[in-house]
Amino acid sequence: MCTAAVYKTKDFYFGRTLDNDFSYGDEIVITPRNFPLSFTETETVSSHFAMIGMAHVEDGCPLYYEAANENGLCMAGLNFVGNAVYFDSTEGKNNIAHFEFIQWLLCRCSDLKEAKALLPKINITNTRFGNRLPAARLHWIIADKSGALTVESTLEGLKIYDNPVGVLTNNPTFDKQLFNLNNYMGLSAQEPAKTFAKGLELDRYCRGMGAIGLPGDLSSQSRFVRAAFVKMNSVSGEGEKESVSQFFHILGSVDQQKGCCIPEEGKYEITIYTCCCNADKGIYYYTTYNNHRITAVDMQRENLDGTEIIRYTPVTEEQIALQN
Repeated sequence: MCTAAVYKTKDFYFGRTLDNDFSYGDEIVITPRNFPLSFTETETVSSHFAMIGMAHVEDGCPLYYEAANENGLCMAGLNFVGNAVYFDSTEGKNNIAHFEFIQWLLCRCSDLKEAKALLPKINITNTRFGNRLPAARLHWIIADKSGALTVESTLEGLKIYDNPVGVLTNNPTFDKQLFNLNNYMGLSAQEPAKTFAKGLELDRYCRGMGAIGLPGDLSSQSRFVRAAFVKMNSVSGEGEKESVSQFFHILGSVDQQKGCCIPEEGKYEITIYTCCCNADKGIYYYTTYNNHRITAVDMQRENLDGTEIIRYTPVTEEQIALQN
Protein backbone atom coordinates (compact mmCIF):
# COMPACT_ATOMS: atom_id res chain seq x y z
CA MET A 1 0.00 0.00 0.00
CA CYS A 2 1.20 3.53 -0.73
CA THR A 3 0.05 7.13 -0.96
CA ALA A 4 1.28 9.78 -3.42
CA ALA A 5 0.57 13.51 -3.47
CA VAL A 6 1.48 16.78 -5.14
CA TYR A 7 1.86 20.15 -3.41
CA LYS A 8 2.55 23.64 -4.68
CA THR A 9 3.82 26.77 -2.98
CA LYS A 10 6.44 28.89 -4.74
CA ASP A 11 7.85 25.62 -6.14
CA PHE A 12 6.23 22.35 -7.13
CA TYR A 13 6.61 19.30 -4.88
CA PHE A 14 5.84 15.64 -5.54
CA GLY A 15 6.25 12.61 -3.34
CA ARG A 16 4.88 9.45 -1.83
CA THR A 17 4.98 6.95 0.96
CA LEU A 18 6.08 3.43 0.14
CA ASP A 19 4.32 0.98 2.45
CA ASN A 20 5.19 -2.71 2.48
CA ASP A 21 6.31 -5.53 4.75
CA PHE A 22 9.66 -5.94 2.95
CA SER A 23 12.06 -4.04 0.72
CA TYR A 24 13.80 -5.06 -2.49
CA GLY A 25 16.73 -2.82 -1.60
CA ASP A 26 15.90 0.81 -2.26
CA GLU A 27 18.39 3.42 -3.45
CA ILE A 28 18.17 7.04 -4.46
CA VAL A 29 19.20 6.86 -8.11
CA ILE A 30 20.11 9.66 -10.51
CA THR A 31 20.00 8.67 -14.16
CA PRO A 32 22.12 11.19 -16.10
CA ARG A 33 21.33 12.31 -19.64
CA ASN A 34 23.72 9.95 -21.38
CA PHE A 35 23.08 6.70 -19.51
CA PRO A 36 21.65 4.34 -22.17
CA LEU A 37 18.07 3.38 -21.32
CA SER A 38 17.08 0.08 -22.91
CA PHE A 39 13.45 -0.94 -23.39
CA THR A 40 11.97 -4.33 -24.16
CA GLU A 41 10.22 -3.43 -27.42
CA THR A 42 11.38 0.04 -28.35
CA GLU A 43 14.74 1.47 -29.25
CA THR A 44 17.45 2.20 -26.69
CA VAL A 45 17.52 5.90 -25.80
CA SER A 46 21.11 7.07 -25.48
CA SER A 47 20.44 10.76 -24.86
CA HIS A 48 17.49 11.91 -22.77
CA PHE A 49 16.32 14.00 -19.82
CA ALA A 50 18.03 13.27 -16.50
CA MET A 51 15.91 12.04 -13.58
CA ILE A 52 16.09 11.33 -9.86
CA GLY A 53 14.03 9.06 -7.62
CA MET A 54 13.94 5.93 -5.51
CA ALA A 55 14.62 2.71 -7.37
CA HIS A 56 15.71 -0.88 -7.10
CA VAL A 57 18.68 -1.46 -9.38
CA GLU A 58 18.58 -4.89 -11.04
CA ASP A 59 21.30 -5.95 -13.49
CA GLY A 60 22.40 -2.32 -13.76
CA CYS A 61 18.90 -1.12 -14.65
CA PRO A 62 17.11 1.35 -12.33
CA LEU A 63 13.54 0.20 -11.71
CA TYR A 64 11.99 3.39 -10.39
CA TYR A 65 9.23 3.44 -7.79
CA GLU A 66 8.90 7.17 -8.43
CA ALA A 67 11.03 9.81 -10.12
CA ALA A 68 11.16 13.41 -11.30
CA ASN A 69 12.99 14.52 -14.42
CA GLU A 70 15.09 17.65 -14.79
CA ASN A 71 12.16 19.57 -16.31
CA GLY A 72 9.84 18.99 -13.35
CA LEU A 73 7.71 16.15 -14.72
CA CYS A 74 7.08 13.54 -12.02
CA MET A 75 5.66 10.02 -11.92
CA ALA A 76 5.03 7.31 -9.32
CA GLY A 77 3.75 3.74 -9.50
CA LEU A 78 1.49 2.45 -6.70
CA ASN A 79 0.09 -1.00 -5.99
CA PHE A 80 -3.14 -1.74 -7.86
CA VAL A 81 -3.52 -5.47 -7.18
CA GLY A 82 -6.77 -6.99 -8.37
CA ASN A 83 -7.49 -4.25 -10.89
CA ALA A 84 -4.28 -3.89 -12.91
CA VAL A 85 -4.33 -5.87 -16.16
CA TYR A 86 -1.47 -5.86 -18.64
CA PHE A 87 -1.62 -7.10 -22.21
CA ASP A 88 0.36 -8.85 -24.93
CA SER A 89 2.13 -6.63 -27.44
CA THR A 90 -0.19 -4.85 -29.84
CA GLU A 91 0.76 -3.75 -33.34
CA GLY A 92 0.60 -0.02 -33.86
CA LYS A 93 1.11 0.80 -30.16
CA ASN A 94 4.11 1.79 -28.07
CA ASN A 95 4.45 -1.46 -26.14
CA ILE A 96 5.90 -0.60 -22.74
CA ALA A 97 6.51 -3.10 -19.93
CA HIS A 98 5.09 -2.01 -16.59
CA PHE A 99 8.54 -1.90 -14.95
CA GLU A 100 9.93 0.53 -17.56
CA PHE A 101 6.94 2.86 -17.84
CA ILE A 102 8.31 5.56 -15.52
CA GLN A 103 11.71 5.88 -17.17
CA TRP A 104 10.20 5.55 -20.66
CA LEU A 105 7.92 8.54 -20.11
CA LEU A 106 10.23 10.75 -18.04
CA CYS A 107 13.20 10.35 -20.35
CA ARG A 108 11.33 11.89 -23.31
CA CYS A 109 8.56 14.18 -21.98
CA SER A 110 9.32 17.63 -20.67
CA ASP A 111 5.88 18.34 -19.21
CA LEU A 112 2.41 16.94 -18.55
CA LYS A 113 1.09 18.17 -21.89
CA GLU A 114 3.66 16.10 -23.80
CA ALA A 115 3.00 13.07 -21.58
CA LYS A 116 -0.74 13.35 -22.11
CA ALA A 117 -0.23 13.34 -25.89
CA LEU A 118 1.77 10.08 -25.73
CA LEU A 119 -0.42 8.14 -23.31
CA PRO A 120 -3.21 7.08 -25.73
CA LYS A 121 -0.55 5.43 -27.92
CA ILE A 122 0.77 3.25 -25.08
CA ASN A 123 0.05 -0.42 -24.36
CA ILE A 124 1.27 -1.65 -20.95
CA THR A 125 2.58 -5.16 -21.54
CA ASN A 126 2.77 -8.16 -19.21
CA THR A 127 6.51 -8.64 -19.86
CA ARG A 128 8.45 -9.57 -16.72
CA PHE A 129 11.89 -8.32 -15.75
CA GLY A 130 13.88 -11.55 -15.77
CA ASN A 131 12.84 -14.52 -13.67
CA ARG A 132 13.60 -13.19 -10.19
CA LEU A 133 11.12 -10.32 -9.88
CA PRO A 134 7.36 -10.83 -9.89
CA ALA A 135 5.20 -8.62 -12.10
CA ALA A 136 4.11 -5.63 -10.03
CA ARG A 137 0.44 -4.72 -10.43
CA LEU A 138 0.47 -0.92 -10.54
CA HIS A 139 -1.28 2.24 -11.53
CA TRP A 140 0.44 5.61 -11.87
CA ILE A 141 0.19 9.29 -11.04
CA ILE A 142 1.88 11.71 -13.44
CA ALA A 143 2.20 15.39 -12.53
CA ASP A 144 3.92 18.70 -13.02
CA LYS A 145 3.16 22.19 -11.75
CA SER A 146 0.23 22.45 -14.20
CA GLY A 147 -1.74 19.48 -12.86
CA ALA A 148 -1.92 15.71 -12.43
CA LEU A 149 -3.17 12.59 -14.22
CA THR A 150 -3.88 9.04 -13.10
CA VAL A 151 -3.18 6.18 -15.52
CA GLU A 152 -4.67 2.71 -15.06
CA SER A 153 -4.37 -0.35 -17.27
CA THR A 154 -7.46 -2.45 -16.52
CA LEU A 155 -9.46 -5.17 -18.24
CA GLU A 156 -11.25 -2.43 -20.20
CA GLY A 157 -7.94 -1.05 -21.48
CA LEU A 158 -5.89 2.03 -20.67
CA LYS A 159 -7.75 4.61 -18.60
CA ILE A 160 -6.46 8.19 -18.30
CA TYR A 161 -8.07 10.39 -15.66
CA ASP A 162 -7.56 14.02 -14.77
CA ASN A 163 -6.63 14.06 -11.09
CA PRO A 164 -8.00 17.28 -9.56
CA VAL A 165 -7.02 16.40 -5.97
CA GLY A 166 -3.40 15.47 -6.76
CA VAL A 167 -3.54 12.32 -4.61
CA LEU A 168 -3.33 8.62 -5.39
CA THR A 169 -3.51 5.53 -3.18
CA ASN A 170 -4.41 1.99 -4.27
CA ASN A 171 -7.77 0.26 -4.81
CA PRO A 172 -10.47 0.75 -5.97
CA THR A 173 -10.15 2.35 -9.41
CA PHE A 174 -9.53 6.09 -9.46
CA ASP A 175 -12.99 7.04 -10.70
CA LYS A 176 -14.50 5.29 -7.67
CA GLN A 177 -12.00 6.90 -5.31
CA LEU A 178 -12.92 10.32 -6.64
CA PHE A 179 -16.66 9.60 -6.45
CA ASN A 180 -16.29 8.46 -2.84
CA LEU A 181 -15.25 12.00 -1.84
CA ASN A 182 -18.92 12.95 -2.28
CA ASN A 183 -19.58 11.08 0.97
CA TYR A 184 -17.31 13.52 2.81
CA MET A 185 -18.40 16.85 1.32
CA GLY A 186 -19.51 18.02 4.77
CA LEU A 187 -16.01 17.85 6.26
CA SER A 188 -14.44 21.20 7.00
CA ALA A 189 -11.36 22.75 8.55
CA GLN A 190 -13.76 25.33 10.03
CA GLU A 191 -15.84 24.85 13.15
CA PRO A 192 -19.12 23.06 12.35
CA ALA A 193 -22.51 24.77 12.11
CA LYS A 194 -25.24 23.57 14.45
CA THR A 195 -27.65 21.91 12.00
CA PHE A 196 -28.60 18.76 13.94
CA ALA A 197 -32.09 19.97 14.92
CA LYS A 198 -33.92 23.18 15.72
CA GLY A 199 -34.31 23.98 19.38
CA LEU A 200 -31.54 21.60 20.53
CA GLU A 201 -28.62 23.36 22.16
CA LEU A 202 -25.34 21.60 21.28
CA ASP A 203 -21.81 22.53 22.31
CA ARG A 204 -18.65 22.72 20.23
CA TYR A 205 -16.63 21.31 23.10
CA CYS A 206 -13.26 21.16 21.29
CA ARG A 207 -11.48 22.31 18.18
CA GLY A 208 -11.41 20.27 14.98
CA MET A 209 -15.00 19.07 15.12
CA GLY A 210 -15.58 20.17 11.54
CA ALA A 211 -13.56 17.12 10.46
CA ILE A 212 -15.51 14.56 12.48
CA GLY A 213 -16.04 11.63 10.11
CA LEU A 214 -12.62 11.89 8.48
CA PRO A 215 -11.56 8.21 8.23
CA GLY A 216 -8.55 7.19 10.26
CA ASP A 217 -7.98 3.57 9.24
CA LEU A 218 -5.19 2.31 6.97
CA SER A 219 -7.29 1.10 4.01
CA SER A 220 -6.43 2.65 0.67
CA GLN A 221 -9.86 4.23 0.27
CA SER A 222 -9.65 5.88 3.69
CA ARG A 223 -6.08 7.05 3.08
CA PHE A 224 -7.23 8.64 -0.18
CA VAL A 225 -9.91 10.65 1.63
CA ARG A 226 -7.59 11.61 4.48
CA ALA A 227 -4.67 12.62 2.27
CA ALA A 228 -6.96 14.60 -0.05
CA PHE A 229 -8.54 16.47 2.90
CA VAL A 230 -5.20 17.25 4.56
CA LYS A 231 -3.45 18.20 1.32
CA MET A 232 -6.23 20.40 -0.07
CA ASN A 233 -6.63 22.26 3.24
CA SER A 234 -2.91 22.53 3.89
CA VAL A 235 -1.30 25.93 4.43
CA SER A 236 2.39 26.76 4.62
CA GLY A 237 4.84 29.51 3.82
CA GLU A 238 6.51 29.82 0.43
CA GLY A 239 10.05 29.02 1.59
CA GLU A 240 11.81 25.75 0.90
CA LYS A 241 12.08 24.51 4.48
CA GLU A 242 8.47 25.40 5.31
CA SER A 243 7.19 23.80 2.11
CA VAL A 244 9.18 20.60 2.52
CA SER A 245 8.24 20.33 6.19
CA GLN A 246 4.56 20.79 5.37
CA PHE A 247 4.72 18.15 2.63
CA PHE A 248 6.08 15.59 5.10
CA HIS A 249 3.28 16.54 7.51
CA ILE A 250 0.73 15.92 4.73
CA LEU A 251 2.04 12.42 4.05
CA GLY A 252 2.51 11.89 7.78
CA SER A 253 -1.28 11.80 8.01
CA VAL A 254 -1.22 8.40 6.26
CA ASP A 255 1.92 6.99 7.89
CA GLN A 256 1.77 3.28 8.76
CA GLN A 257 3.24 2.17 12.10
CA LYS A 258 4.68 -1.26 12.76
CA GLY A 259 2.13 -3.53 14.36
CA CYS A 260 -1.02 -1.86 13.03
CA CYS A 261 -1.20 -3.82 9.76
CA ILE A 262 -0.28 -7.53 9.79
CA PRO A 263 -0.57 -9.08 6.29
CA GLU A 264 0.48 -12.46 7.69
CA GLU A 265 1.88 -13.81 10.91
CA GLY A 266 5.26 -12.29 11.73
CA LYS A 267 5.10 -9.63 8.99
CA TYR A 268 4.20 -5.98 9.44
CA GLU A 269 3.40 -3.42 6.80
CA ILE A 270 5.14 -0.12 7.55
CA THR A 271 5.97 3.10 5.77
CA ILE A 272 9.41 2.07 4.56
CA TYR A 273 10.17 5.56 3.30
CA THR A 274 8.48 8.88 2.58
CA CYS A 275 9.83 11.19 -0.09
CA CYS A 276 9.31 14.76 -1.26
CA CYS A 277 10.93 16.03 -4.44
CA ASN A 278 11.23 19.71 -5.24
CA ALA A 279 10.61 19.10 -8.93
CA ASP A 280 11.63 22.65 -9.90
CA LYS A 281 15.07 22.32 -8.32
CA GLY A 282 15.68 18.57 -8.62
CA ILE A 283 16.18 18.05 -4.87
CA TYR A 284 14.99 14.70 -3.52
CA TYR A 285 14.16 14.69 0.20
CA TYR A 286 13.33 11.54 2.15
CA THR A 287 12.82 9.97 5.55
CA THR A 288 12.83 6.28 6.41
CA TYR A 289 10.90 4.31 9.02
CA ASN A 290 13.76 4.40 11.51
CA ASN A 291 15.15 7.81 10.52
CA HIS A 292 12.83 10.80 10.89
CA ARG A 293 15.52 13.32 10.00
CA ILE A 294 14.97 14.66 6.47
CA THR A 295 17.88 13.79 4.16
CA ALA A 296 18.37 15.39 0.74
CA VAL A 297 20.06 14.44 -2.54
CA ASP A 298 20.44 17.28 -5.07
CA MET A 299 20.69 16.07 -8.67
CA GLN A 300 22.10 19.43 -9.77
CA ARG A 301 25.24 18.72 -7.72
CA GLU A 302 26.01 15.73 -9.94
CA ASN A 303 27.32 15.50 -13.49
CA LEU A 304 24.04 15.20 -15.37
CA ASP A 305 25.90 14.69 -18.65
CA GLY A 306 27.46 11.46 -17.38
CA THR A 307 27.03 7.93 -18.70
CA GLU A 308 26.66 5.98 -15.41
CA ILE A 309 23.85 6.00 -12.89
CA ILE A 310 24.57 7.61 -9.52
CA ARG A 311 23.39 5.67 -6.47
CA TYR A 312 22.92 6.63 -2.82
CA THR A 313 21.99 4.21 -0.04
CA PRO A 314 19.21 5.63 2.15
CA VAL A 315 20.06 6.60 5.71
CA THR A 316 17.97 4.20 7.80
CA GLU A 317 19.33 4.67 11.34
CA GLU A 318 17.60 7.21 13.60
CA GLN A 319 19.55 10.44 14.03
CA ILE A 320 18.82 12.22 17.30
CA ALA A 321 20.23 15.69 18.03
CA LEU A 322 21.14 16.13 21.69
CA GLN A 323 20.25 19.65 22.86
CA ASN A 324 22.12 19.56 26.19
